[in-house]
Amino acid sequence: MTPRPGWLPEDLPLLDERCPLPLSEPFTTAQARERGVSRTRLATLVARGLVRPVLRGVYAVAQVVDTIEFRAAALELVVPPSAVVTDRTAAWLHGVDLLPRSAVHRMPPVEVYSRNGSRVRRPAVASGERQLRDEDVMVVDGVLVTTKLRTALDLGRRRNRFEALAALDGLLRAGVSHEELLANIERFRGERGVVQLRGLAPLADPRPESPPESVLRLHWLDASGMPPPEPQQWVYDAGYPRYRIDLTCPELKYGAEYNGRAFHDETSDAPRLEWLDEDGWVIDGFGDGDIYPRGDPTARLQAGCQLARRRSGLWVPQGHYLRE
Repeated sequence: MTPRPGWLPEDLPLLDERCPLPLSEPFTTAQARERGVSRTRLATLVARGLVRPVLRGVYAVAQVVDTIEFRAAALELVVPPSAVVTDRTAAWLHGVDLLPRSAVHRMPPVEVYSRNGSRVRRPAVASGERQLRDEDVMVVDGVLVTTKLRTALDLGRRRNRFEALAALDGLLRAGVSHEELLANIERFRGERGVVQLRGLAPLADPRPESPPESVLRLHWLDASGMPPPEPQQWVYDAGYPRYRIDLTCPELKYGAEYNGRAFHDETSDAPRLEWLDEDGWVIDGFGDGDIYPRGDPTARLQAGCQLARRRSGLWVPQGHYLRE
């Protein structure tokens, strides 16, 4: 067994100046090896939470703050200067995280387009073809990348419906104009995915705060008999905002929430849910298994909405009685 180095005591809270790895910038597996940290040792550091993966083959110590400048520096380690960052990687550089569910096990390759007409052949990079206008490309801290608008138009066409709406919502939240998004759809008339983009772009909304919330919102929109959802609505107590709900129908006092966040557990939520129940709300919680990878929360959404109708008294079928 390889002995533990002196810079890695068992009770170390965070890597410090004794560590040979960079403490303020990202680094590659090869750079770590050059500093005496083997691939096996690096995997151990990741398992202990002392180092985190940033991109495929790129890492950083845990305490480095995640900023746009940091992300650009990470991309510069694996992307050639002539290549344009596209798709989910472009969204990531613009501050919108759209990593696939499998990223907890393996980071996806960096998505780029080479402007010199040849594919980028690197293990950490997925290179493809793209027709880009000059106005589709910008520079972010030295990295060529598709603009937020072009990134939204690409992801809205190229990802599946649920991922596409999550991308559109996130990029609107990052500053894309909804009007400009709608005005540019017909640029892609006849191209793959434009029909999907036409259907999803009018639904895009910057208010959902995470991709799973956007996915849950699309399930709600797809469900028959459901009123349109309002994202991130506050519930007031004596005129003051008290709780915010991911998706609601305020008229029915029905709400749906994504409960997959690590800090959003049943114990901490119990007083909140009790208060909302006493205030007349019906709240349904949905986890990852309900919406990913093939989950379908439709039946629960519809049942919750029907229960809220019965409880509110806003609608009762003739000849029926209210039932709890």
